[in-house]
Amino acid sequence: MKFTHHRRTTSPLPTRSPVLLPLVLAVTLALAACQKPAPVADAPREVVVLPAQTDSGRQMLTLPGEVQSRFSTPMSFRIAGQVIERRVHLGDTVRKGDVVARLDPVDAEHNAASAEADLASAREHFDAAEKQLQRDTLQARDKLISTLQLEQTQDAYAAAKAQLKGATARAAVAGNQRNYTRLIAEHDGVISAEQANTGEVLAAGQPVFSLAWSGATDVTTEVSESQVAKIRVGAPATVKLTALPDQKLTGRVREVSPAADPQSRTFRVKVTLETQNPSLRLGMSGEVSINTSAQEKTVSTTSTTTTTTVIPATALFHQGNRPAVWIVRPADGKLELRPVIVSAYGERSVTLSDGVTGGEKIVVQGVHTLTAGEKVKPIAPLHAEDFAL
Repeated sequence: MKFTHHRRTTSPLPTRSPVLLPLVLAVTLALAACQKPAPVADAPREVVVLPAQTDSGRQMLTLPGEVQSRFSTPMSFRIAGQVIERRVHLGDTVRKGDVVARLDPVDAEHNAASAEADLASAREHFDAAEKQLQRDTLQARDKLISTLQLEQTQDAYAAAKAQLKGATARAAVAGNQRNYTRLIAEHDGVISAEQANTGEVLAAGQPVFSLAWSGATDVTTEVSESQVAKIRVGAPATVKLTALPDQKLTGRVREVSPAADPQSRTFRVKVTLETQNPSLRLGMSGEVSINTSAQEKTVSTTSTTTTTTVIPATALFHQGNRPAVWIVRPADGKLELRPVIVSAYGERSVTLSDGVTGGEKIVVQGVHTLTAGEKVKPIAPLHAEDFAL
């Protein structure tokens, strides 16, 4: 039996046309583009905020200060001459009556000797004229000399008396000038400056030393034109020195300069310390805080007090005709435009009597670009000193 093998033929697979491939890709991309992406939540806007500060009624102005003696005087010779000796140096303590320097006394001693000789001569001449007047007075009484001769004797006596008086004065001046060759301390104190050296020829009145008197001590500072009106004489102040960080000194404003320095255009303020501290040294530096509140004496007389807050001037906005500020609500982080009542305007701050409480976060920058109800992210200012009150 013979089997016959039949070959099975298969038809070829249909091939995809190259024209259809781009069409499929285009349809796929179109379908993908029709699908909307998932919504992305908007990030909260960053705003610069600061907490409102409660004003306790004591407005402090803090300034750099320097310890100085309340009284400081230059020490100088009253006559010209050459310095031959200095007995003290910078920082030395002196007592009243101490000799701190000397001039060459040779010329002064010669002048004093000459004046004393003139005085001795004038005194002898006066004695002779006085004896002659006594004799002529007796002779005139006895009619032994004429009235004219007596008058001439009286004139000679008056001239001798005047010469004696002049010689006495010149001798006193010469003696003083001899004493002025010694420079004597007139007060207890400390030598705070040296202005002349041994061997120098000085004019009368040219400073040799500066003497800072012992006793009352001042802390001096400089204030600007905008600050000087806030400071009054007698205002309390506190002083904290860099060299004595653990000590807090108290004092009061003793003097406010009536005129500005012609170069720096600042006014000098002196604060006298109420207690003397043995650790103090002249020239120490630190900070002096002056109470500039004008209500210091009247606060105790009122039975009720109102709490005020202080904010930077850049935080103030307006809602219609009323002042307002932007508050960041702590509950939801959204902005609220709140009306406020302004009680005082300062150079860099505004005092509010109502509308804001201490500690609330207020927007201090870019207040004209905000919207009520906007969710924000509070951030601190990059340079906090720009918003210092």
